[in-house]
Amino acid sequence: MSKRKLNRRQQWRIAKIQQEREARARKREENLDQAAEEGDLGAEQTGMVIANYGSQVLVESETDSQLRQRCHVRANIDTLVTGDKVAWNPATGDATGGLGVVGARLPRHAELQRPDRYGDMKTVAANIDRILIVIAPYPEPFANAIDRYLVAAETTGIQPLLLLNKIDLIDDSNREHLENLLHPYPGLGYPVLKLSTKTGEGLDKLLETLAEGTSVFVGQSGVGKSSLINGLLPSADARTGALSEATGKGTHTTTAAELFHLPTGGDLIDSPGIREFGIWHMSEQELLEGYVEFRPFIGHCRFRDCRHQSEPGCAIQEALERGDISQRRMDSFLHLRNSLEND
Repeated sequence: MSKRKLNRRQQWRIAKIQQEREARARKREENLDQAAEEGDLGAEQTGMVIANYGSQVLVESETDSQLRQRCHVRANIDTLVTGDKVAWNPATGDATGGLGVVGARLPRHAELQRPDRYGDMKTVAANIDRILIVIAPYPEPFANAIDRYLVAAETTGIQPLLLLNKIDLIDDSNREHLENLLHPYPGLGYPVLKLSTKTGEGLDKLLETLAEGTSVFVGQSGVGKSSLINGLLPSADARTGALSEATGKGTHTTTAAELFHLPTGGDLIDSPGIREFGIWHMSEQELLEGYVEFRPFIGHCRFRDCRHQSEPGCAIQEALERGDISQRRMDSFLHLRNSLEND
C-alpha cells in the first residue's frame, strides 16, 4: 500500500511545526546554559532515573537517596527510561524552575523493549538484572506460554526466573500437572520459586532473591502480579503521591515505569506495560537461540535452510532423538515459530 502524498500546504505546516520545535529546544538549551553559568545548578554527579514523566524525568542521586529532583533533559540525549544511569546537575536556584538538568546518559548493560503502536521496538526500562516470570495454578499455565516469556527474556540477555504464585491453591486436582510442567526448567538453568502471598510461604526466599540488583515481574493477567507488587511495596502509592507533591507538580504522577527500592534490599521496576512483556517481532534465528538447550546444535544441520522437522542431517532432530532436547520443548519451539509466521 503506497503512502499518501502530502500537498504543499501540509508539507509547509509540518516544516513550520518542526522549526518551532527546534526553536523551543534551542531556547531551552540557552536557558539551561545560562542557569549553569549563574550558579543555579550544582556540581555534576551521577544518578538514576526512577520515574519518567514524558518530557521530564525524576532522578535520584547515586550518593544521596534523599536527593531526588525532576529534571530537564538536554536535547542531544537519546530517550531516557526508568533504570537509566545519568550524569546530572541538581538545581540550587530558581532559574530552571527548581528542576535539575540531565547532561548525559551513561552506558546501559541491559534493555527491556516492546513494540510501539507502529511496530518499532521501544526501550521501556534499562539496567534490569532479573525477570521473574509469574505463573499460578489459576489461570492454568501452559508450557508454550512459559516458553514465550523465557525466549523473550533470553533475547534481552536478562536472567529469567520462574515464580509459582498462589501455591495455597494447589490441591490434588492440579498438583501433578504443575509438577510435570515445571520439572524441566531447573535442569535448563531456570530456578523455580514457590510463593503464597496469602500464607507468606516462600516470601523470605523471594526477598532474598530480589535483594540483589534490579528486578521486574512479568506474566499473564490473573496470576497475582499486582497483589505481589503491592505486598512487597505497601507504600508505593504513597511514595508516588509524595514525590508529586514534593516536586510541586500537582497530581500528574502517570509514568511509563517507576523504580522502587525494596525495604529488604534490591530494586523493583514496575508498570502495567512491563508486566505484559512477551515475545514480539522476533526472527526465527532469535527464537531458535532463545531455547538454551538448542544452542550447541545450531548451525550444524546439513542444510542451511533446515526447518528442523523431517530434513535429513538435522542436528536439532538428532539431539531430540538422543534426548538432549525434550519433545515438549521441541513442540513448544515449533508452535511459537508457527505463531510468529502467522503474525
